[in-house]
Amino acid sequence: MKKCFFPLTEHFSRHPVYGELWTLIYDEFELTKKYIFKLSGKTELMADYPVEQLSIQMRERIVLPLSTIQQYALTKFQELEKTGGNKPMKEVYEKLIMRSSFGIINAARNSA
Repeated sequence: MKKCFFPLTEHFSRHPVYGELWTLIYDEFELTKKYIFKLSGKTELMADYPVEQLSIQMRERIVLPLSTIQQYALTKFQELEKTGGNKPMKEVYEKLIMRSSFGIINAARNSA
């Protein structure tokens, strides 16, 4: 849960197809977090694990720009798919999506 960053995908909450699903996932996340705090008596996730928290923060500093690039490329690719747009640009966006995935996956493997 500490690795979740909902602002990155928040635009999906307004999507006509995926909006309801995004909202359900987010609401479930918030409810779960509330009950974890209630059960543990803590006010922060992983409060007893400061070293692991730092590891996750370091990973997020690496992953957030890559995830942002990936989300942008996915959005642009989908727009070109709908309009039957420019094939060379679709290929560029596909490469961005794939290449950013490598960094995201590598950072996830090296995190706490």
